[in-house]
Amino acid sequence: MAMRSVVSPGMGSAFANGGTVARPRQFWTGTPEIYFAKAIDNSRLIKVEDAGRNREMKQFGSALAVLFLLVFTYAWQHFKAIEYGYQIESAKRELSNLTEMNRALRLTHASLRDPERIDVMARRMGLVPPEPGQVIHMDSASADSNAPVMASAEPVVVLPGQ
Repeated sequence: MAMRSVVSPGMGSAFANGGTVARPRQFWTGTPEIYFAKAIDNSRLIKVEDAGRNREMKQFGSALAVLFLLVFTYAWQHFKAIEYGYQIESAKRELSNLTEMNRALRLTHASLRDPERIDVMARRMGLVPPEPGQVIHMDSASADSNAPVMASAEPVVVLPGQ
């Protein structure tokens, strides 16, 4: 067996200056700490199975797995809620944009359907109001426009254009 001795660091401080001491000498008053290194061989030991310890470890592992599952489920729900919040805000922003676009399109539609504007444009293009007899109204006898209409084979009169 190899023996190794280690002496604590305070013992050699008196000889640090080559044997001369400039200050009063301090004496070390304890027992020296000596450590011996010893190799321990546990290869011949046999581990005895402890059924109670195995059951406790299985219960602990199962409890830890359930805890992990609960924590990860909570985290998943939390992050999904945040993601859905961002999606809702995005949908609200898109709805606001589409509502504004719809309002602008309705305004444009109303201004384009203005009869005065159409009349001015028609006169610029050289169109004139129709003369009496030039307009033929289709069968407007039925007051209910959603009622079914029976087809008829009446001749159509075409008036030559002027």
